[in-house]
Amino acid sequence: MSKLPGALADLPLPIIGSPLFIISNPKLVIAQCTAGVVGSMPSLNARPAELLEEWLIEITEGLAAWNRDHPDQPAAPFAINQIVHKSNERLEHDMALCVKYKVPIIITSLGAREDINAAAHSYGGVVLHDIINNRFARKAIEKGADGLIAVAAGAGGHAGVKSPFALVQEIRQWFDGPVALSGSIATGGAVLAAQAMGADFAYIGSAFIATEEARAAEGYKQAIVAGTSDDIVYSNLFTGVHGNYLAPSIRAAGLDPENLPESDPSKMNFGGDAKKAWKDIWGCGQGIGVVDKVRPAGEFIAQLRREYDTARRRLLA
Repeated sequence: MSKLPGALADLPLPIIGSPLFIISNPKLVIAQCTAGVVGSMPSLNARPAELLEEWLIEITEGLAAWNRDHPDQPAAPFAINQIVHKSNERLEHDMALCVKYKVPIIITSLGAREDINAAAHSYGGVVLHDIINNRFARKAIEKGADGLIAVAAGAGGHAGVKSPFALVQEIRQWFDGPVALSGSIATGGAVLAAQAMGADFAYIGSAFIATEEARAAEGYKQAIVAGTSDDIVYSNLFTGVHGNYLAPSIRAAGLDPENLPESDPSKMNFGGDAKKAWKDIWGCGQGIGVVDKVRPAGEFIAQLRREYDTARRRLLA
């Protein structure tokens, strides 16, 4: 296991809840953190931009109150995701607020910038950068990221195509810092398997969409409950970057999920078109086959904890 920086050390469970575009919100983040996993959200979920400061106050004060009332069961730290791409006109504004409120963990996506890493480091924050291959992983560390999120095949949203085995073992040939693994993880046993492969943390997203706190349409949640890996389609049509989406939502938009055209990657943006895509064309990973109901996030995390402990005992027996 890696030597972990303070914000990632001694977590009750080795799990980071991935930031879900549009869906993650302070209520979900607080529920995740108080149940013992890192909760996160994209800064762009706060619209208009002025709302982000209100949300950061809500999260920091909510977690501080929990810690005062539960000194023997402190909350896990939280993370804010920053889209480091030229289309994100809010990056500097949002990062300045993260510095102001000393967000413990910054998750960067779609680009690595030294100035963003330095801003987080200025107050002791930790930066995790998500990558889909070993080449991008090296670039992220060279530019000052503290750790990596290996987004392997089967992950929800903007996923890669690499096997988790290949991706983690290539990274571990040269990097001994924090690594989280993303891709179809939705059980406690899978969390332990991620660690066995060499990751420090499991990065779980899609299963959290089907929680009561998630800001997703009820139809979206029920589609995850009803769906399996056969319902996941990999396409770059909707944002210009390849990602995994629920086939029923594509059909509902009047498209054939088995015959989608290719998109121009240069058209990628996180404004109107992308927002409509994530709202109407539902991002989702391949691990949803084990999600059998909509429940509170804390209840789901408690199940993960039981499964994780059972899997560890089974291996040690």
